[in-house]
Amino acid sequence: MNTSSAIRKLTTLATLVVLALGLTAQAGWKAGTPLPDLSQFKLEGSVPADLKSKVVLIDFWASWCGPCKASFPVLDSLQKEFGPRGLVTIAINQDQTSLLMQSFLKEHPATFLTLRDAHHLLVQAADVQSMPSSYLFDRSGKIRFLHTGFHGEKTTTQYKAEIEQLLNEKDGLKK
Repeated sequence: MNTSSAIRKLTTLATLVVLALGLTAQAGWKAGTPLPDLSQFKLEGSVPADLKSKVVLIDFWASWCGPCKASFPVLDSLQKEFGPRGLVTIAINQDQTSLLMQSFLKEHPATFLTLRDAHHLLVQAADVQSMPSSYLFDRSGKIRFLHTGFHGEKTTTQYKAEIEQLLNEKDGLKK
């Protein structure tokens, strides 16, 4: 093989690798994505064993995130209001140390489940681009609603309407 042929082949291979990496990075979670088995992501904390038939709100957050501080009381209120009807709220922390997470939780206590993604495996699988980002899964375990950021009353109103809708559906299907 001559030098120009080898260079063309390497260039083609490099282009394919770049395209493949770009497609992988953009995959992430979107509407219809099934809820993964959270126990596969080495999360710190007690991962719920059975989320079947539950409406699940997964929220990615970090202690340094201003909007996360504003969202925590809302998430807590949602869990208290809708938990008895089948909502499970899981906050996934992205901090570098558990000390940062614990310090945040002392200032912003939560009654919902809080786990830490120390290895950032789940945040990579979801392809989270900003904090907070949240995903609402229906009773069949599929993402139905996504939220990027927290916008106060606007997001709170959206959460309530979406959770109410999902809780009123049976097995992810509209009544």
